[in-house]
Amino acid sequence: MAQAAMTIRLDNRIKTQFDSLCEQFGMSANAAINVFINAVVRSRAIPFTIRVDEDPVRQRALDAFYATPRDNRPEMTLDEINAEISAARKERRERQKARV
Repeated sequence: MAQAAMTIRLDNRIKTQFDSLCEQFGMSANAAINVFINAVVRSRAIPFTIRVDEDPVRQRALDAFYATPRDNRPEMTLDEINAEISAARKERRERQKARV
């Protein structure tokens, strides 16, 4: 079977920890990555759960959207929509900075 090379970038500390764990498992990092890729292809799914923390701003926006009667929704201009998007992005950046 023909082989193909793949390059990935990751934090040095994580790579060191990963290499150490793979050694404890009795395999190389390359072998572990191949096991992962084969599992993904075989099951056609990522073999673990990927999720994000709930975003309270997003949830409030969804609640407001669904609470607004469809016939009574206020019309917004493109400028108003863009202003709201900008404000939400700014708030998200501030929350991300606060986590660090």
